[in-house]
Amino acid sequence: MMTVLVFKTSVKRKGEVKQLRPTLNKLVDNNGSWNFDLEDCDNILRVETQGLEAPTITSLLQNNGYQCEELE
Repeated sequence: MMTVLVFKTSVKRKGEVKQLRPTLNKLVDNNGSWNFDLEDCDNILRVETQGLEAPTITSLLQNNGYQCEELE
C-alpha cells in the first residue's frame, strides 16, 4: 500500500531540486515517487512510498543542508 508523506522544506530553486534528485531517486527507488511544489509558500515535498518513514526523508534533507519537517 502506498503512503503519501508531505514535508515543508527550505528548498527554493530548481537547481536545488536537481542537486537532490539522485539521492531522492535512490531513496525512493522503484517503490514510489517524489516531487517538489516550489510555488507553494512551504516549498512542499511530496513522497509516495511503500516502506519509507518520514524521519528517513527528514534526515536526508537535513544532512544535505535543508530544513525539512513533516506536515500532518
